[in-house]
Amino acid sequence: MRNIFLVAVFAITALTAKAQEVNWVSFEEALELNKKNPKPILIDLYTDWCGWCKRMDATTYKNEVIVKFINDNYYAVKMDGEGKKDITFKGKTFKFVQKGRSKYHELAAAILNGKMSYPTTAFFNKDEQLVQAVPGYQTKENFEKILAYFSGDAYKSTPWKDFEKNFKSAL
Repeated sequence: MRNIFLVAVFAITALTAKAQEVNWVSFEEALELNKKNPKPILIDLYTDWCGWCKRMDATTYKNEVIVKFINDNYYAVKMDGEGKKDITFKGKTFKFVQKGRSKYHELAAAILNGKMSYPTTAFFNKDEQLVQAVPGYQTKENFEKILAYFSGDAYKSTPWKDFEKNFKSAL
């Protein structure tokens, strides 16, 4: 009887416990928040049709260590590379473009330097300057290192190979 009770308590706790999620904000919200409390900005560039984007959402962006690290160290933006909403950044308004079968958002194209690859994670520093765009699906193990590298100033002075070799994972 006691075992049944413990199993029931555990099941109820598991069902009612809400997993922590990334605090996604819009690009404009990230810029506003950054004015008040400067932090690097992470942009997850995705499309609705991208299978690897969906996989990264279901795996990497659900990992508790990754979620906590992003929420503590970044303003996180989820940006549809084919989004239709105008976005103004640094005095320029970026729009949705459709040319024949090709469609994209101008800001995504600018961040990706015209190489439209999804998913891509773009890292901006506290001064809202693009530091690096990292294309492709990232496992939680690899993404943890990348997040740590761009969250502080390591990327300014430490080569990636040295950083990666000395990195201590929290996973």
